[in-house]
Amino acid sequence: MKLNLKKPLAFFDLETTGIDVSKDRIVEISILKVNPNQSHDSKTLRFNPEMHIPEEASKIHGITDEDVKDAPIFKHEAKNIAKFIEGCDLAGYNSNKFDIPLLAEEFLRAEVDFSIKNRNFVDVQVIFHKKEQRTLSAAYKFYCDKELEDAHSAAADIFATYEVLLAQLDRYPDLGNEIETLSEFSYHKKNADLVGRIVFDEHGKEIFNFGKYNGKPVEEVLAKDQGYYGWMMNADFPLYTKKILTEIKLRSSLFGKK
Repeated sequence: MKLNLKKPLAFFDLETTGIDVSKDRIVEISILKVNPNQSHDSKTLRFNPEMHIPEEASKIHGITDEDVKDAPIFKHEAKNIAKFIEGCDLAGYNSNKFDIPLLAEEFLRAEVDFSIKNRNFVDVQVIFHKKEQRTLSAAYKFYCDKELEDAHSAAADIFATYEVLLAQLDRYPDLGNEIETLSEFSYHKKNADLVGRIVFDEHGKEIFNFGKYNGKPVEEVLAKDQGYYGWMMNADFPLYTKKILTEIKLRSSLFGKK
């Protein structure tokens, strides 16, 4: 079954220095953009992360400090990448919890605005785990009956992810092929800030999803505890979380003046 696309869907995969969204950096990105007419565009870029790539990470993706010492830094390519995925919905494997939040952090560090508004996110891992509970290599074997060569190579992973999603559409007709439906199925919980520190409640209002104000409306907390905003902005939260928090604060302030 083919995807029913109203706009391009960009599959992407990151190889990184680690798994900390706030601190780690991208060393490689591969993007496969599937257009509504089913044609493909793709690109793969490597970056100097401006920090040491731990041996543990290199063992997974095979990229070392030496491999990227002469590569550009992400900031120098950020605008081109943003342009390439402009107007696209996004898809990946474990992308909702890791790849999208980390990509957003890199964009913000590069002073390139990145918004999740008006985008759908399809996480093939979530679909897989809800249906079968396996890994990407196992998913590729299970759905496509192929062995995944060069696993943890970003380019190999995104093409495998794309093939797995197409196979999932054939295996599970109840999923449908609308991106909006797949995006909704991919989410365990609707995050406002990508990493789940701020989420939407059943009424579409932002609430905190951690700490002493867990479950409380963000606007209400910021109004009653003005120091909490400053604490979060100075604490080790992802930049995108701080961006969303600031948007809510400014929105509340403007609304209060009317």
